[in-house]
Amino acid sequence: MKNLSSKTFKNEFVNTFDGDETGNLQPRQTPGVLYSKAIPTPVKNPELLAWSDELAAELHVEKPNREDILILGGNLVTPSMYPYAACYAGHQFGNWAGQLGDGRAITLGEWNTPDHAAYELQLKGAGPTPYSRRGDGRAVLRSSVREYLMSESMFYLGVPTTRALALVSTGDQVMRDLLYDGNSAYEKGAVVMRTAPSFLRFGNFEMLAARQELPQLEKLTSWTIAKFFPHIKGENKVIQWFEEIVERTATLMVEWIRVGFVHGVMNTDNMSILGLTIDYGPFSFLDQYDPEFTPNTTDLPGRRYAYGRQPSIGYWNLGCLASAIAPLFQDTESLSAALEKYKTIYFGKYHMMMAGKLGLDEFRASDQELIEAVEKTLTLLKADMTIFYQLLITLSPETTTEEAVAAHFSPSYYELPNKVNIETLHQTINNYQLRISRNQTSSKASKEIMKISNPRFILRNYLLHQAIQELEKGQQTLFLKLQEAIKNPYSAAHDEFFKLRPEWANDQPGSSTLSCSS
Repeated sequence: MKNLSSKTFKNEFVNTFDGDETGNLQPRQTPGVLYSKAIPTPVKNPELLAWSDELAAELHVEKPNREDILILGGNLVTPSMYPYAACYAGHQFGNWAGQLGDGRAITLGEWNTPDHAAYELQLKGAGPTPYSRRGDGRAVLRSSVREYLMSESMFYLGVPTTRALALVSTGDQVMRDLLYDGNSAYEKGAVVMRTAPSFLRFGNFEMLAARQELPQLEKLTSWTIAKFFPHIKGENKVIQWFEEIVERTATLMVEWIRVGFVHGVMNTDNMSILGLTIDYGPFSFLDQYDPEFTPNTTDLPGRRYAYGRQPSIGYWNLGCLASAIAPLFQDTESLSAALEKYKTIYFGKYHMMMAGKLGLDEFRASDQELIEAVEKTLTLLKADMTIFYQLLITLSPETTTEEAVAAHFSPSYYELPNKVNIETLHQTINNYQLRISRNQTSSKASKEIMKISNPRFILRNYLLHQAIQELEKGQQTLFLKLQEAIKNPYSAAHDEFFKLRPEWANDQPGSSTLSCSS
């Protein structure tokens, strides 16, 4: 185990690629480089709010001492660190945005573990970089708590994700316009240390392609394959690599749908080349089931990134990546064919996932109709997705009458369903019961499959909102409870949170609607 302050960091990325090493933090275009040196800007009084013991054990990092906390706040850079902000571009809400880059994230270096695994350690909210544009490079407590808890929550749910090692308050005030409505106010500042094997995005490759920096594009592609996809061998590495990205992205979309997660801002610069959930902003879990739900006020009224559209956006974003790496191919026919495999891969994984949620022994072609009926019923009822599936686990084969079925699922209703919707529910559940009776596995086995497929605890936005309000008053009670609850999302250990979103949260900013500043 090593302290952050005593560890010798590696800097393979900056030693491999061209960068702007001036340390100039003035916002500007940086052609010809993949990163810019960016020393964190010190804060008034960094104080540790949270530390992930589990992640620290995995990384072999010692609990932070005072010197380490200075690092976490951006007040200290050790000699072996090379802080930098990555340069990348992207499509935002379907439109080409040009150069973007790490506007409030600074990577300190690469942390190697005794088993030779390597992780980038990155500070989010540590001050301006050349890519901050008009921003200050800071993060507020509100958004930092959300990212810290949610990225760890997704990890314990089994969803591929970046992770958060630490959360510190800064003692500084940061001006933010919460809903982009002209009502700016000061908020408490904070910094998250987050980690991943790599924070490379689709946008890193788009940037090089857009600038016609093809030797750099080829070099970044070859390095990425060798570093993060070492199992890919042979002459056709690039197409095999893209095929794996297609599969990882499809897997990620299926996992989001499984747990009811809505990212909120699926721009290509927010798409991980490793298939990780990255950049937690205006995210939300579904409360009532609605394929058209988006928590992001910036995404209204088009709802491009709504819950049910995320899989198709994954495909669209992969198309942007394919266009970016197309110059590496003499003939793009194989690239197009690999992209088109996405739909088959996605639906194959999706059907298996839904079979698990429903407790089916396998997915049969005839089950497609049942899956569609369940989704239609959930949409009509506007039932709470998490609670509905938990009630499905405890559904008895003897629950067959219309009244009994309606009563069984009543804890998931946000409003009383009308007669037509109750009839639809009854018909769907009867068809479901019939299909379950044809399983080749036991009822007990079916229930166990459902229990590991359907979370019982999800980190709802209203809980985050309440925890943030408490923290802003210097209280940690709910925050600490949530830190523990996220570690056991498939158990009933934290059933104090197993309930519908309260009515007060329906129109509460931070609970129902969020912006990209969230």
